[in-house]
Amino acid sequence: MGAPVLNGPFVMPMFRSFVPRKIQPWIYLFIAVTFQLSGGVYLGALNQMIGGMALMREDILMCMYANLAGMAIYFPLLFRMKFRFTNKTLLTSAALGVLLCNLIAPHITFLPLLWLICFIEGMCKIQGTFECMSNIQLWMTPKRDFTVFFPWLHIVVLGSIQLSDLITTYLMYHYHWTYMNLFIAGLMIIVLLIQTVCVKHFRFMRKFPLFGIDWLGAALWAALLAEIAFLFNYGDWYDWWNSPVIRQLSVAILITLFFCIWRMMTIRHPFLEPKMWSYRYFLPLLGLITVVEAFLATEHVLEEVFYEEVMKYEELVSVQLAWFAIIGIVIGCVFSYWWMHIKQYNYVRLVIVGFLGLIGYLIGFYLTISTDIHISQLYLPTICRGFAYAVLSATFMVCLEEIMTFQHFFQGLSVFNMLHMVVGGVLGCAVYAQGLAYYVPDNLARYGSAIDHVSFSSSPFNLGHYMEEFISQMMEVSIKQIYGWVAYACIFLFLLLLLYDFPVRRSLKSMPSWREVANEVKNTFWRTTHVLSKKDK
Repeated sequence: MGAPVLNGPFVMPMFRSFVPRKIQPWIYLFIAVTFQLSGGVYLGALNQMIGGMALMREDILMCMYANLAGMAIYFPLLFRMKFRFTNKTLLTSAALGVLLCNLIAPHITFLPLLWLICFIEGMCKIQGTFECMSNIQLWMTPKRDFTVFFPWLHIVVLGSIQLSDLITTYLMYHYHWTYMNLFIAGLMIIVLLIQTVCVKHFRFMRKFPLFGIDWLGAALWAALLAEIAFLFNYGDWYDWWNSPVIRQLSVAILITLFFCIWRMMTIRHPFLEPKMWSYRYFLPLLGLITVVEAFLATEHVLEEVFYEEVMKYEELVSVQLAWFAIIGIVIGCVFSYWWMHIKQYNYVRLVIVGFLGLIGYLIGFYLTISTDIHISQLYLPTICRGFAYAVLSATFMVCLEEIMTFQHFFQGLSVFNMLHMVVGGVLGCAVYAQGLAYYVPDNLARYGSAIDHVSFSSSPFNLGHYMEEFISQMMEVSIKQIYGWVAYACIFLFLLLLLYDFPVRRSLKSMPSWREVANEVKNTFWRTTHVLSKKDK
């Protein structure tokens, strides 16, 4: 995943001679973090953006999904760009793209254009991150060992996500929500200065032209991903299939999917090749990461509703938990490195350990959620969430690299991240939003009998305060119920994984197929019923 192994010690020939060799990889690590901090919109200032841009919550979330879709779609093109352009050209163009998108995004209210800006920003973001990390990969692991590279990579990626929320919230609290865009623009100016002063154009191989890229196929897959994200993001707003918009969009998704598959099966070099789907364990891995992302979507729906509607936390209070998520991420990545690289244990069991962390998070919130708690009681469940996310993300990436050849790895990585970044999360958010839409009215109806003449007989009676507290309690009960159902589902999947890794499966011989059983029965019947003739004798 990067430049070929050079003879001698690790070098970065794109740097000019006056830059000390020891700090060269650290400079690129810093640049990678700056790209990962960026985004078209920043959810740490979600409520302020809704008011400042006169947009709905779903509109801002769709910007985030467009940004993630741009990252996911661009994976198959990363190496083609690396073989065509120099490292300096790619990093300079990526930094310019992120800079312009961050300066433009706060001033655009036309949603399709804003989503396109966020999509392009996501492509620039992954281009910059890949160029930095691919060039320091041999510094991180001279043997190009992915059990080393992916755990450390996820410290950068997942840690930057939490750090971005922290910076956004603090800048918003002290200044204005647009200052995060200006802050990222300032970081990109620093990156451009580094590229101008410290880096030169260098090629490790001759130019490889961009012939044979299926641009139309890439556009079709991007359109399919955007349509799916729109469906689940706006489904509740449009009342799902009761709305003609959602019905028409569902038909459009099926048509787009048909053209994606038709083009994949009929042209010589499709964007995603058919053989990529045939690798063993690839489809189960995709299903597993989708379910995991759906479980973890509780962070963006249930937790936020609990903090804002039940506990009445301001952003500066609830964002404190991001520090503990970072602690969990670092612990999870270090643990994954120790498990996979140092001890070289079984990957399936590491996935099981990750699910244990996920169960700890879900049960921890289920048992803790109450208006009587202190925020410190949420520290441990948040650490468990960060630990589980880091362990499962790093392990799934290593498993993907193990089961696929290099030819199809980045195509598989693109599909993996379509589900990992977009589909799993937006699907989980839609399910939990529907859960709240069902349980809150249901609990209001069930417990509404508490509001009777006896309650009203106290004088004076503050009806507004009473109803506010009552609805807050119903929200609390509803969130707890949904956390319980998600915990049940996670435990069920955890038990299935335990059965898959059950020791008896490794000690007993494998079950024969039905064809083998039929042949054995036939041969046995032939030996017991056939009478030897004179010729047989």
